[in-house]
Amino acid sequence: MKKVSRRNVVTGAATVVGSALTSAEAQGDAVTLSDLVAADKVLGRSTTEAERQQILTQIPELQRNARLVRAHPALGNLPPSFHFHPIVPGIEVPKGKSSVKLSRGKLPAYDGNPESLAFASVADLSRLLKARKITSGALTELYLARLKKFGPRLNCVVSLLEDRAREQAERADRELAAGVWRGPLHGIPYGLKDLFAARGTRTTFGAPPYREQQIPLDATVVSRLEAAGAVLCAKLSMGELAMGDVWFGGVTRNPWDSRRGSSGSSAGSASAVAAGLVGFALGTETLGSIVSPSRECGTTGLRPTFGRISRHGAMALSWTMDKVGPICRGVEDCALIFAALHGPDGIDDSLIENVPFVWKPTSPLSALRVGVDERAFTKEGAAQKEVLAVLEKLGVTAKPISLPPYKPEYGALTGLTIDVEGAAAFAELTEQGGLPELVQQGENSWPNTFRTASLVSAVDYLQAQRLRRYLQLEMAKALQGIDVYVTPAGSGPSILYTNLTGHPTLSTRCGMSESGRPISVEFTGNLFREDAILRLAHAYERATPWHSRWPDTEKLPEAPPPLAPRRG
Repeated sequence: MKKVSRRNVVTGAATVVGSALTSAEAQGDAVTLSDLVAADKVLGRSTTEAERQQILTQIPELQRNARLVRAHPALGNLPPSFHFHPIVPGIEVPKGKSSVKLSRGKLPAYDGNPESLAFASVADLSRLLKARKITSGALTELYLARLKKFGPRLNCVVSLLEDRAREQAERADRELAAGVWRGPLHGIPYGLKDLFAARGTRTTFGAPPYREQQIPLDATVVSRLEAAGAVLCAKLSMGELAMGDVWFGGVTRNPWDSRRGSSGSSAGSASAVAAGLVGFALGTETLGSIVSPSRECGTTGLRPTFGRISRHGAMALSWTMDKVGPICRGVEDCALIFAALHGPDGIDDSLIENVPFVWKPTSPLSALRVGVDERAFTKEGAAQKEVLAVLEKLGVTAKPISLPPYKPEYGALTGLTIDVEGAAAFAELTEQGGLPELVQQGENSWPNTFRTASLVSAVDYLQAQRLRRYLQLEMAKALQGIDVYVTPAGSGPSILYTNLTGHPTLSTRCGMSESGRPISVEFTGNLFREDAILRLAHAYERATPWHSRWPDTEKLPEAPPPLAPRRG
């Protein structure tokens, strides 16, 4: 295979810049009328012979223009000069100032053995650190040791950042000893999905072409967590170019049953958190990549409203659908991390400005207007239905709501958005012949998807975005007067609609199956109502035992076993 150049797709810095135009113009023969007939079949349109004759006159200019811009070396990870906006008429945007308060709680019991804290929540670790009952250095050594021991068993670690982690932990301990407290994340070790840039280490996107890629900057989320005093311990595995749980290192495994994958694409983040290898982790979601691995691994994952957390320094798959969020072992942990990350950074101009986040863990539930997606619950089991009974005991009165009825055209929106934008984001990889290097080469894998999506016309892409706007308006009507609604985790059409419209959701555990696998439920909010979904989910979590039960990692085989057949 010929050697292809690699441009850093986050910064746009080229290692080799060649002219795709020159080589492209030298290929092939002139387009003919029969070629246009075939094109009509591909595009599902109809033209007459006379119309095709006219089209032929403009084909050379069309080809030239497309080649000039398709993989221009200046593009890098620059987004298009327009943005998706989740706000439509009738949406009320919260106003005021942000406010975050750690819930009141007793200082957790600690026997002096750091291993006993492997599965502790961020909130409890924060209390211990602030009280100087444990050091950040001790916690960091705990998690580094667990990453070394169990990371290979789960195939969830790409790069272990020991030197960086110890340096940050030492700084945290010096500051805490001097009475300087940066907030609830000060001294907490965490992991990072390997599509975020972190200075001095690889950012591989889970894909062989980027296996040794180093990006000379810290993503905004990395900078903000460092400012909050958090300690970066590892870059964690992700599905190749943000699809599934397969990466160049194999399949990321589920700590509840390592014969199963962890789902994706924030595969390593969910696996590592569930296995007690880090205090928390960051993931991203385009269409289920936080919710799905959280559901499989039993973690609590928050996918915020589109435009709430900066994506600067992160791999782009879909500029109009990518979101960043935390994956944790508890609801309040998600609130504390979201509080540190949200808001404009002056770089990612898709962010919504002046929208506060207020976390009051004891605010009255009676203030929340709660709905239930009854249609989605009809096919679910007792564990998820029990969630509604628990909420009723907590004094929550949930009223039935109906999401817009599913239509095939709504399902078509994701392919016409994610696939097309992904093909554009990785156009240079395609043009330079790098797609055959990817691990996954099936019909539904990225190489075939990118090639196929490149055939979608700009007209069809824009028509899809117009229909997406219609769906936004329909969702606004359906959720009028609702702050948060409850639905089974990953259920349709909620997960499809809300990823397209930008609504926030939180997935958390509500039971365990007979086979020992987690069962989860979702709390989905109106736009910018992360406070509502977190408050309701926090109350539910406090009333149930599930968040305190985690897999026995000592039973994990030394090496990942063969995968069990997938049965859903």
